[in-house]
Amino acid sequence: MNITFLKLFAAGLAAGLIPQGAVLAQSAGCAISRDGGARQTLSCPGGVKVTAEAGASFQLSDRNRDGSPDSASLRRKAILVDVDGSQHAGGFQVVTPQAIAAVRGTQWAVDVAGDKTSVLVVRGSVAVRRPAGEPVVLSPGEGVDVSSGTEPLVVRRWPAPRVAALLARLGQ
Repeated sequence: MNITFLKLFAAGLAAGLIPQGAVLAQSAGCAISRDGGARQTLSCPGGVKVTAEAGASFQLSDRNRDGSPDSASLRRKAILVDVDGSQHAGGFQVVTPQAIAAVRGTQWAVDVAGDKTSVLVVRGSVAVRRPAGEPVVLSPGEGVDVSSGTEPLVVRRWPAPRVAALLARLGQ
C-alpha cells in the first residue's frame, strides 16, 4: 500500500469517518452500509452478514485467510451475526471478554455490557463457553448470560420483551 493512502486511512479513523470494525472488514472484502439509526451492516463474502448497533466496538478477522471473515472480537454493545452455513465452511465465532460463541451456520446476537456477555440464538444453534470452560448449546429463543466467574452457564428461554429489546437495537 502506498504511504499516502495509509495516512488518509489513519486520519479517517481518527476523525471517526471510518467506523471501528471496518478496518479488517474492508480487507476481507465486506460491503459496509449504515441505516438512519447509525447501525452498520457488513455483508461479507462466504455468506457472513454482521449488523452492529451504534457504538458497538468490534473487529472482524479472517483467520484462515480464505477471503471471508470467520471471527469477530466484540468489546462493547451488540452485534447480530448471520452465517449461511451452505456458503461458509469452517464456522464462525464471536469472542468477548467473558465468552466465546461459535457456530457452523445460524443467526445469533451477542451483547457485551460491562462485565457480562449475553448470547441469544435467533436461528440454528450456538455453542457458548467461557475461554476456559465447558460449552452449553443454545437453540432458537434461548440465551445465556456469561460473567467472568466459574459458575456453570445456565441456558434459559428468554422472555419475549428481552428478545424484542435486543433485536430492536439491531434493527430487527
